[in-house]
Amino acid sequence: MRLRLPRWAAVTAALTVLAGAGTWTAVASDDPPPVHRADRTLDVDGVRLDTSYFTGDDDGRRPAVLLGHGFGGSKDDVRAQAEGLAREGYAVLTWSARGFGASTGEIGLNDPEHEVRDVSRLIDWLADRPEVLLDKAGDPRVGVSGASYGGAISLLAAGHDPRVDAIAPRITYWNLADALFPDGVFKKLWAGIFFSAGNGAGEGIRPGAGDGPGTGDAPGAGDGSATGGASAGGGATDTATDTATTTVTGKAPAGSGSAPAKPPACGRFTAELCSLYQRVAVAGKPDGAARALLEARSPSAVGDRIKVPALLVQGQSDSLFTLAQSDAMARTLAANGAPVAVDWTSGGHDGGDQEAERVERRVGAWFDRWLKKDASADTGPAFRVSRTGGVDSTNGRATTRAATADRYPGLASGTTDVPLGGAPRTFANPPGGAPPAVSAVPGLGGGLSGLSSLGVGLSLDFPGQHARFDAKPQTGALRITGAPTVRVKVTSTAADGSAVLFAKVYDVGPDGRQQVLPAQLVAPVRVEDARNGRSVTLTLPAIDHEVEAGHRLRLVVAATDLGYASPAAPAAYTVAVEGPLTVPTAPGLTTRAAALPWWVWGLPLIGLAVAAVLLLTARRRTAAPAPDPELAAVPLVITGLSKKYKGGERYSVKDLSFRVEQGQVLGLLGPNGAGKTTTLRMLMGLIAPDEGEIRVFGQAIRPGAPVLSRVGAFVEGAGFLPHLSGRENLDLYWKATGRPAGDAHVDEALRIANLGGALERAVRTYSQGMRQRLALAQAMLGLPDLLILDEPTNGLDPPQIREMREVMIRYAAGGRTVIVSSHLLAEVEQSCTHLVVMDRGQLVQAGPVAEITGSGDTLLVTLAERTPDGAPLPVLPDALVEKIGALPGVGSAARTDAGLLVRLDGADATALIGELVRLDVPLTGVGPHRRLEDAFLTLIGGGAA
Repeated sequence: MRLRLPRWAAVTAALTVLAGAGTWTAVASDDPPPVHRADRTLDVDGVRLDTSYFTGDDDGRRPAVLLGHGFGGSKDDVRAQAEGLAREGYAVLTWSARGFGASTGEIGLNDPEHEVRDVSRLIDWLADRPEVLLDKAGDPRVGVSGASYGGAISLLAAGHDPRVDAIAPRITYWNLADALFPDGVFKKLWAGIFFSAGNGAGEGIRPGAGDGPGTGDAPGAGDGSATGGASAGGGATDTATDTATTTVTGKAPAGSGSAPAKPPACGRFTAELCSLYQRVAVAGKPDGAARALLEARSPSAVGDRIKVPALLVQGQSDSLFTLAQSDAMARTLAANGAPVAVDWTSGGHDGGDQEAERVERRVGAWFDRWLKKDASADTGPAFRVSRTGGVDSTNGRATTRAATADRYPGLASGTTDVPLGGAPRTFANPPGGAPPAVSAVPGLGGGLSGLSSLGVGLSLDFPGQHARFDAKPQTGALRITGAPTVRVKVTSTAADGSAVLFAKVYDVGPDGRQQVLPAQLVAPVRVEDARNGRSVTLTLPAIDHEVEAGHRLRLVVAATDLGYASPAAPAAYTVAVEGPLTVPTAPGLTTRAAALPWWVWGLPLIGLAVAAVLLLTARRRTAAPAPDPELAAVPLVITGLSKKYKGGERYSVKDLSFRVEQGQVLGLLGPNGAGKTTTLRMLMGLIAPDEGEIRVFGQAIRPGAPVLSRVGAFVEGAGFLPHLSGRENLDLYWKATGRPAGDAHVDEALRIANLGGALERAVRTYSQGMRQRLALAQAMLGLPDLLILDEPTNGLDPPQIREMREVMIRYAAGGRTVIVSSHLLAEVEQSCTHLVVMDRGQLVQAGPVAEITGSGDTLLVTLAERTPDGAPLPVLPDALVEKIGALPGVGSAARTDAGLLVRLDGADATALIGELVRLDVPLTGVGPHRRLEDAFLTLIGGGAA
């Protein structure tokens, strides 16, 4: 039986413990500023909570922030973020939740009577701190943030305690019952991982990228402090531990007295949660009691009471807590009148890029605005989504760009109908639900989902166990942002007349065979009373994915999925589509530089310089052809371009044609003498072609053409007056254009140049790298729509090259277009989305980087090095490597330092992945084993770049 003390007694005991049992730690260095950490133990209700308190050297009172950790972790996972916030002027309190880390007690999945009440106790303690800002007596100015489990507690705290002033939950749930039992289907893989993590609580068992930053094995020091070593936030840590524990008397410790004993398999879970999991796992489907318990412990239960500013960060690579969870949060909180911003990152519980640094900066800005009341704080757009912008060849990870909107569009904005073809299909639910189809695999799918837009993915549907319905190929690109829907009729031969189905939409390539499952997500649905046929609307997973022209959409409805429980009894299902696939496009969503880091505001542009020179030196020109209105939004179209210099023996450029779309970063490649520079000079109107046509935004290019004011160029170096400073050179250049000073965006260009005090020095004192960066800043002036760069990284050191790469990618993400000519093939591969390869003046190949580099027949299979609980995995046995090499359609297989090299001989990547999963190979990724250099040399026959 659980005894209860009066609230004042429990709070007094808590304050006594926290005030007297602390250890202060200085995390100090000259730069960054010092942070003090105090490790304390709170002992109330028979449960000891392990806490850490972080403050800087600021004078006066300051707002406070509570940081919660993810499931399976501890307070140590958020230490680095806590130190960063403390340096920014916050008092930060972290704690290990009940049953995790060094805290005692049982895991109640954020039970309002336990974990949520613990947060109120922590707020009570903050209210008594002399350095914490108070709104009134007993009411500190406080925000709460956390990822996954910690994100849910931030929402619950705001719903249960009116003293919470702002929240920033990340990759978390709104309704835990809907997350684990979507549409009445048991999410068995994720539920099993949850239960295993609870059994080993404190050992840091978390799948994939888990709960965001700091998701390695969580330290389990008994006193909750780290001794010696280095601070995660920078600077040395010198910790002396002096731990005291005070027990509140008059209360029975948790688990004592007449509390029933739990089976050992329950670990640190409460008995009722243990019973819930075992009951549902055996039945294979949830019951009403299970749903009711999880719903009562979900933020949705108190949704109408959450009325504080909320930054909602959700992952796209997340089959556990999908974008639909954050959508429900956003809609409810906005209806309550609370300020809400929504941020879709590229990562999630399935893995991928968590964008931790950017997200933590945004959380800090959010708290600056709503806790410090700083109206000038940039909290970012109302809606932001990260989009894949290519692959970083140095680490194989997808790069990202940002798209934003001034309001959250929801999951059904700007819908368009895509007709689906195909007659009704009948397929089987196999006995025991095996073998299951494969879509998301916790801890593996996220690494691939980030590359789904590049044609890489893992999915498997067995013949006879699914129905598919294809749309016609797209005549133009289609961006899906939200949750597609489709109306279908389902008929089941199951004894109870029900059907459990798994719906998904594939992006199918032009050949009709290569298909990619966006974000590796599937939508389960349980259909009751379908013996005589029942019409239902399927809501498919919310995604952000672009379907390229020539690709088609494919609806697949399967009887099984690896991540979910299917009925064990065999049955036949018949599915017929009754309407089109309705696809949301979020038309109000655009890319804009304002949502990007400060240094992305500019990439050096020189378009107006070219126009000015042409006006001053122009000869008599012939009349230009009329503009083409159909090409008004297309940055560049080159058609049949040819040029032969006087006295030359061959054409420098011959019959060249290609097209560049908005938002692309196009790499122009070719060996010396391929015609690249000649093409760029014709593009800028510096020389005239012998044949063919160049159109920029629909207007033909001639020397001095007005449309050249929308083109910026940095070709063959820039000239500066050596006796003037860098700033004076930029000002003089802009004045020469005759345009208003306000149109120059000088400040943005100077921030990109990042020359510091050198801007005020004479240019003759600059190094080559400094001159290059100043020239790029000059090219940025005026923010033209089409930027042309010839060898932009010459003279730059590796960090500057990396910064320039990111600048180009994000500049194009702002809706502009970049064309870059470079001999650094590795840099081109990382920064460019599309390529044009030339040789001897002619076009060799053009297309997306992924298609050009991915056309080889050898794949690199990367392998996991550790199990989810951190144990090292053995080297792949020789016998297993030989078995892979003997698979049908596989030519050979061999181990390398990077993983496993597999040469295909008839099989495709999808079939290979399915076989590797069947053989229990711990793969983490599959991709083409060809660098751009290899592809380039193949295309040009081995010439030098």
